[in-house]
Amino acid sequence: MQHPPLYLLSGLCADERLFKFLRLHHPSPLVIQWVTPDRQDTMASYAQKLRQQIVPGQEPPILIGLSFGGMVIQEMAKQMPVKRLILLSSLTNTQELPWHYQWAGAVHMQKWLPLGWFKSWVGPASWVFGAKSKEERQILASILQETDTPFLRWSLTQILHWRHKASPEKTVAIHGTQDKVLPVPDFPNLHLLPGGEHLMVMSRAQEVSDLINRYLK
Repeated sequence: MQHPPLYLLSGLCADERLFKFLRLHHPSPLVIQWVTPDRQDTMASYAQKLRQQIVPGQEPPILIGLSFGGMVIQEMAKQMPVKRLILLSSLTNTQELPWHYQWAGAVHMQKWLPLGWFKSWVGPASWVFGAKSKEERQILASILQETDTPFLRWSLTQILHWRHKASPEKTVAIHGTQDKVLPVPDFPNLHLLPGGEHLMVMSRAQEVSDLINRYLK
């Protein structure tokens, strides 16, 4: 069976470690790597930079994006043909951002908040993101320690200023009912995992894999 190209983009400041528990029915999935943005980059211009990691001359790919990665692949899809977008624990409509996020953006909190403390916030972060097992908490702790604070600040600014509403055409959302980070999307092509949290890509990896694999055939 011929498979379309498959690319995955992880969550904010994270990498392929968040995908290590997935079991995807694809011979050669590729992970898009984050690059350092310029200060003047927008979501659109940054998506253009990540597009350079897509191998040219192939058929339209399937793009899988986790959390902030799901937002960025939606921008990439505005600039290139895609077969399908699969959003994991992500956002389909920026008008659905909770009020406290909108308030934080209005007062520019992401610009002055001392985000360096985020690196030592392992215990509370495990609860917020839903890292369950010891291995999951270790992966999250490692990612937090390696977080680039200027990149984090830039990314939060982009999320708070992003204006987007996903089209159900070619787009599928997979979300947990207990996600504490992003709200459950009001979206037609939505698969809900009861009790799933933001990092269900790790803690509920088999169920997430089964859902993704439906769309890789």
